[in-house]
Amino acid sequence: MAPASFLPLSNTVCVTDASGSLGTSLVLRLLRRGYTVHAAVQGHGEFRELKEGIASKYIGDKRLKIFKSDPFDYQSIVDALRCCSGLFYCFEPPPDHPTYDEHMTQVEVRAAHNVLEACAQVDTIDKVVFTSSITAVVWRDDRNSLPSDLDEKHWSEVNFCRKFKLWHALSKTVAEKSAWAMAMDRGISMVTVNAGLIVGPDLSITNPYLKGAAEMYEDGVLVAVDLEFLVDAHICVYEDISTYGRYLCFNMAIHRPENAMELAKLLAPSAPPQPQCFQEGGKTIRQKITNDKLNQLMVHFDGGAARENYCFAS
Repeated sequence: MAPASFLPLSNTVCVTDASGSLGTSLVLRLLRRGYTVHAAVQGHGEFRELKEGIASKYIGDKRLKIFKSDPFDYQSIVDALRCCSGLFYCFEPPPDHPTYDEHMTQVEVRAAHNVLEACAQVDTIDKVVFTSSITAVVWRDDRNSLPSDLDEKHWSEVNFCRKFKLWHALSKTVAEKSAWAMAMDRGISMVTVNAGLIVGPDLSITNPYLKGAAEMYEDGVLVAVDLEFLVDAHICVYEDISTYGRYLCFNMAIHRPENAMELAKLLAPSAPPQPQCFQEGGKTIRQKITNDKLNQLMVHFDGGAARENYCFAS
């Protein structure tokens, strides 16, 4: 039986920040599904990037409204949210602080706080889909001695992340926890999508998610998600009335040497290939993280995505 649809007061939703690859992809898919979309971007450069990322048939479409919205300017967020029944929130580092470092946690937490506070003040908002990361799940001292696989109930340990300078994991963990505290305090209906390494046009070896990738691989928790599947997951958890809490989102597990080699090719296409004997000499790592909660939800979901062939051999 297909899950019941979520029935918002209107079919108008907001996507912020809409200038990144995930935000732009969400805008496009939501428009194709018939939504009116308020696409919020941080500045003029991001506006140009958004226009370039959207098919020409949607430029001038009355269902697409683009807002300049600074996550540190509360009023600009409220303006973008007006008349919307839902928000898809995807944090993008601001132009003046593009790198994940020890200061990014404060930036990301402040942005999340402002956005959730704005949602609480806009009475048409029924649901928030908050994009987080699996790096907010996997980093902890006892990760190799847990009696069960990692899932939605697990959190990365803040002190562990700070000790080993895992700034992406630290920022995502603290920002998500802050968002949950705000949502509960303000009575906001919120779900989070904790994404694996996003495999899409922006993927590169400099991605901050990859700090500690070797350890994640050895621990059996190095996972990735192709961009189109991630977009499907966001829309599915928004439209389904039964959704709650966190959802770990990945459709690729890197736990065999050949998986690692395929990921390496995506990260550095110009690098020389490893010898075949190197690829065959390693061991298979048992996967120790599960996304069963999301998989069960998405069994009947048809997002209409045209998938890129990113999936690794199993």
